[in-house]
Amino acid sequence: MCTRKYKVESRDESCSAIEAEREISAGGPPLEIIDFHAHIYPEKIAEKATQATGDFYNIKPACCGTAHELLHTGKAAGISRFVLLPVATKPGQARHINMFIREQTAEHEEFYGFGTLHPECEDLMQEAEFILSSGLQGLKLHPDTQQFNTDDRRLYEVFDLIQGRIPLLVHCGDKRFDYSHPRRLKKVMDDFPRLQVIAAHLGGWSLFDQAYEILRDKNCYLDISSTMMFLPPEQVKRYIRAYGAERILFGTDFPLWDPANEVKSFMSLDLTDKERELIAWKNAIEII
Repeated sequence: MCTRKYKVESRDESCSAIEAEREISAGGPPLEIIDFHAHIYPEKIAEKATQATGDFYNIKPACCGTAHELLHTGKAAGISRFVLLPVATKPGQARHINMFIREQTAEHEEFYGFGTLHPECEDLMQEAEFILSSGLQGLKLHPDTQQFNTDDRRLYEVFDLIQGRIPLLVHCGDKRFDYSHPRRLKKVMDDFPRLQVIAAHLGGWSLFDQAYEILRDKNCYLDISSTMMFLPPEQVKRYIRAYGAERILFGTDFPLWDPANEVKSFMSLDLTDKERELIAWKNAIEII
């Protein structure tokens, strides 16, 4: 295992991190928690891949990104199940990554796996069909690291194929780029009303206010991964209440962040028991 202490250094002044040395309390929280936003990599490349993601966001990752470490640190924090969200940064990687995620979900009953696509895949629709037929339970896109727009027309046939069948989870928001601006996700939802959508990072990492204005009335879920360290707790609570707890999913964004710290931050939010249960696991069960 390779768990590290972390401190955030953000390039984006509008999204400066709230730095805190959070103590990890003994024992887990008294409710089930499903992590709806986690990433793992094959052991031989896990640390390199994790560091590359950390470099992209100017963050020192807390963990190394292996399945073993996710299970170990997650369960110690009180998390019982995990949704794996892979990203193919090159078109030729999609099938290999999807096979890896499928193998991990077969090996570990705690894992649920989403598939990945890249709009430049030679056999884009064939890969989409593979995701549907292989038992993978959703599609994850990361427009910023994959360098395409969320509403790229090349993906419209894919969106039409999966709507009503599996959910789509999209990384949303980054002030440095326009690829994943929440208005692009709104366009996709307007064009595909039967598409079940999860907007990551409260719909707009580093663009939280803009995301709320755009997505507040849309029919989508939002996760709170990579959110609680960038916003004061009261502001996180206000967003949860504004969107409605029935639309919010808990996520750690492992391996960038330590699951124990994320669970503690979530449990410290001033929420009702009903709100906490919805976010921790009930909403996730509705999807998976």
